[in-house]
Amino acid sequence: MLGSVASTEARVAVTAGILLATLAVGWLLLPRAVRTGERVTTRWLERFLDGRGESSLETMREALPTSFALRLLVGLFQLALFALAAVAILALWGQFAVVVAVLPVAENALTIGARAFLSAMLLGTAYVASDVLDEYVEDLSADSDRITAHQEQLLSRIMQVGVLVIAGVTVLGIWGVNLGGLLVGAGFLGIVLGMAARQTLGSLIAGFVLMFARPFEIGDWVEIGDEEGFVTEITIMNTHMGNFDGEYVVVPNDLVTNQAITNRSREGRLRIHMEVGIGYDDDPDEASEIAEEVLTEIETIANNPKPYVIPSGFGDSAILLDLRFWIEPPTPQARWRSKATAVGLIQDRFADAGISIPYPQRTVSYPPGTPETGETVERAARRNDGHPSDRPT
Repeated sequence: MLGSVASTEARVAVTAGILLATLAVGWLLLPRAVRTGERVTTRWLERFLDGRGESSLETMREALPTSFALRLLVGLFQLALFALAAVAILALWGQFAVVVAVLPVAENALTIGARAFLSAMLLGTAYVASDVLDEYVEDLSADSDRITAHQEQLLSRIMQVGVLVIAGVTVLGIWGVNLGGLLVGAGFLGIVLGMAARQTLGSLIAGFVLMFARPFEIGDWVEIGDEEGFVTEITIMNTHMGNFDGEYVVVPNDLVTNQAITNRSREGRLRIHMEVGIGYDDDPDEASEIAEEVLTEIETIANNPKPYVIPSGFGDSAILLDLRFWIEPPTPQARWRSKATAVGLIQDRFADAGISIPYPQRTVSYPPGTPETGETVERAARRNDGHPSDRPT
């Protein structure tokens, strides 16, 4: 249609009209349209996200301010509009050779610009989506008692990594990267890294096993192998503990899964065993009743189930009584305090009742032909060695 304009006056008039229309649209309508679209998009995102992803959006605003992004978008639209106007004017004046020569360059520039724009949009969307998924998992964990803090952390990380991997693969596909060769290279690299970092991968896999097995949670009082303390943090690679000496202990997850784990907090209560010995001349039943009364009077000891004491065996110098009682909730302080209180009170009550707590004793007998009973072993030895003061007169 533009090529059909023959007269110079008409071409000048059409050229002026194209330039005026381009300036009017590019300088007046485009900025307003972009700002209106930005406001509409922002309101829609706020309703869709419902308060989630605010931190990632704020980070993106700091990295790329809204005003700069709007100016950049308006500039791109203006550039495209002016390019279209230039093509129209060249076609109007019959300069088709110039249009044909410039068209491949413009096409390549448009393709690269579109790829860059789509890549930036995909990566930005993935970044916001990872933050939204993290907050969604937090809300889900807050509403459910079956999701622990460890599972929440691992689930969030898995979902975030999955979103970012999908976005990265899509961006590579947009830029025409051969994903088949990349996957083959990644496979060989994975084999090499797997052989070089077997322990690290073992800890990683053990972290996922701990997430689903849930032998303990953050804050539990546990014993893992030779280490005992409270679990402070559970990561994909390690389990962090604080022991009773104030030390910070880090145990790799592969060692955690390969050792016996004792969780003293899981059931909400813990049974304590103590032994006390009484003399063979004392009454075990009376001593057991007194010990049970003492245990029921201690505040840190639970009354349901009630504590009980039973004679458990014959010791070298005493009859052994086994004291069994529960503490609730189980804490190291409650265990130590209940034991110390029980020891002090039982000793006092046994003393009042005339029940002895004997110390170890040893009886020495002499075979026939040894020195007289009243003679000490040391004096007999000295006499046998010929000491003058120990010879009989």
